[in-house]
Amino acid sequence: MTTASRFQVPLFDGMNKIPGGLMLIPLILGSIMGTFFADALAIGSFTTALFKNSALPLIALLIFATGTQVAARATGPVLLHAGVVLTAKSLIPAGLVIALGLVVGLDGVMGVSILALLVAIDNSNGGLWLAFTGKYGDYRDRGAYIASAVNDGPFLSMLFLGISGLASIPTAALIAAVIPFILGMIVGNLDPKWKNVLVPVPNIVIPFFAFALGTGINLGNVVSGGAQGLVLGLIIAPVTGFLVYLGYKVVLRRGRKSGLGFAAGTTAGNAVATPAVIAQIDPTFAPYVEVATAQVAASVLVTAILAPMLAAYVLKRNDALDTPEDPLSDDAAGAVATGDPAVAHAAQPRL
Repeated sequence: MTTASRFQVPLFDGMNKIPGGLMLIPLILGSIMGTFFADALAIGSFTTALFKNSALPLIALLIFATGTQVAARATGPVLLHAGVVLTAKSLIPAGLVIALGLVVGLDGVMGVSILALLVAIDNSNGGLWLAFTGKYGDYRDRGAYIASAVNDGPFLSMLFLGISGLASIPTAALIAAVIPFILGMIVGNLDPKWKNVLVPVPNIVIPFFAFALGTGINLGNVVSGGAQGLVLGLIIAPVTGFLVYLGYKVVLRRGRKSGLGFAAGTTAGNAVATPAVIAQIDPTFAPYVEVATAQVAASVLVTAILAPMLAAYVLKRNDALDTPEDPLSDDAAGAVATGDPAVAHAAQPRL
């Protein structure tokens, strides 16, 4: 063993062993820096630009890169599965949260603001979905990853808050939020090589924008909001997973494989960034950002553990914990679902 190898520390692999670790660990480190060593981050120049002010441009780059992985063409079964997952996991729960907000106001219930509840519930962990359905599902299930590409990022949260009147979201801001994704789709479909070029983007940008977001979070608020976030995750995983399960069972008629739907009951790691993005557009939400970010981060961790456990349990009860015969090969399935099999690798850091 060389001297160099003896002193190597598996930082990246260590973060990836923790559900959502690529996002959560830098977020925690950033919050430590922001709470106790804030002046060090204000030194200026490239240091401040990268470690304190980089969140929004890096998130925009991630959204663009995600768009490049979504093919304009997909088979009917893939689109149907994606539509069911998107409706059951995002649109219906988000509508219920907005209805609650119109009744109780932005403060929400039991210490969980409407901002935190909406952001935690209206998206899904695409990497976990791909990993689970890649083992127990078929090309239709893996293709439903498209739903995660659509609900990933701040757009749906902004859309629901703006339409409901709970937030003052200008139309231009909504359009601006989705333009990077649309441009990514255009570029990725015009030149498939860009899909492969941008595959590493999540691994590169997530730790950096997570750290930058963390610098704006006070650890005191993390401690006070973390418990509610754990409860939030314990609710989101079974409730939203059950809605997708119903979609699989009633609409898609997947029978004993309907338990796959529970694997969608997650909060995506990228959702941790959404409260700050929304507060920048509508300052009314600024007082909720720190606690909401902590609660969403806790939900990411809990749902990443609980959702696949629930899905595996239901599949096992229905004697469906096996790998079905796939009518398409892995490569063909990837091409149908996303236009490029490399998307599966691109999605993994989004845990």
